[in-house]
Amino acid sequence: MTPVYVQEVADLSVEVERGEGVIVVRLAGDLDKLTAPRFKERLADLPAEGRFDLVVDALGLEFCDSSGLWVLVELQRAVGAHGGGLRLTGVHGVLRRVLDVTGLKAVFDGVLPAQL
Repeated sequence: MTPVYVQEVADLSVEVERGEGVIVVRLAGDLDKLTAPRFKERLADLPAEGRFDLVVDALGLEFCDSSGLWVLVELQRAVGAHGGGLRLTGVHGVLRRVLDVTGLKAVFDGVLPAQL
């Protein structure tokens, strides 16, 4: 895979790599009320690229609030509407707890915890 871009969005770094039928998005920093709207903008065009699987690597994510979680849920719906899937990997900390407590793990095609 070849990195397409790395974008700093306030306290969030977003790295997108496109591969054969899969797009990997690596997050580092905070996905919250301040960064979620710009993160959503950066990924808005991905579902229109056609059917693919999306992997969001959350290992570098230090914090995720409900705004960030909602963007991930919306992204899952958009990708799924085009026949693709979204998996979360490296899930830990606040994101893991929120997914467990809310039951939103079931929304995604897979949630793999971080191997810390």
